[in-house]
Amino acid sequence: MGPRERREREREEIRTKILDAARELFASEGVESVTMRRIADRIEYSPTAIYFHFRDKDALLAELCDHDFREFAHQFTALAAIADPLERLRAVGHAYIDFGFRNRSHYRLMFMTPRANASRDSQLAKGNPEEDAYAFVKSILVEAIAAKRLRAELTDADLLTQVIWSGVHGVISLEIAKASDEWVEWRPIAERAKLAIDMMVRGITCGVAKEQ
Repeated sequence: MGPRERREREREEIRTKILDAARELFASEGVESVTMRRIADRIEYSPTAIYFHFRDKDALLAELCDHDFREFAHQFTALAAIADPLERLRAVGHAYIDFGFRNRSHYRLMFMTPRANASRDSQLAKGNPEEDAYAFVKSILVEAIAAKRLRAELTDADLLTQVIWSGVHGVISLEIAKASDEWVEWRPIAERAKLAIDMMVRGITCGVAKEQ
C-alpha cells in the first residue's frame, strides 16, 4: 500500500469515527443539543479536525442519515427475489425489525429523533427502491393491489405503506425505548414481531394469508 492509499484509508477511518460518535450523541442527547465540539471531545479530536471532514453539523448529519438509510434499504435487496408479494412483505417486516433490534443507535437517529429539513438535505434517490425503503415497500403493495391479492377497498398504496410502517415501527420502538421497563411482562421480541406482521398481512389480504 502506497502513501496515497494509506492516507485515504486513514481519512475514511477518521470519517467513520466521527460519524459513529455523532450518531450515538444525536440519538442519546438530541440533534439540537449536540455541537461539533461535543463530537470532537467524544473521539478526542480537535474541532478543527472535524471541520476538515464536514463543513458544519448539517452536512455531517445529512451524510450520516443518508449512509444509514442507504444501508437500511440495502437490507431489502435480496428480498426482491421473493416472487409472492405478500411473502415479500412479511420478509420486509421481519428485516425492518431485525435491523432496528441490531442497530439501535442507527434506528433511534433515523426514526426516533426529530430532524428539520431531513428530506431537503438528503442526497438519496427518492423513489428508487434500491435507496428508498419506503419506495420498496410501496412497490410491493402496488403489485399486490394489481394482482387483486388485497381486500377490494384497499387501493391506496401510500396509505397501506404508511400504516404497515407504523405497525412495525411500533414493535421496534417499544423494544428500544421500553423493553427494560418491568411494569410490563414483555414477551420475546421475535414473538411480538411475528404476531404483529402476521396480523397486518392477514388484515389487508382478501381471503386467508398463509402464516409463516
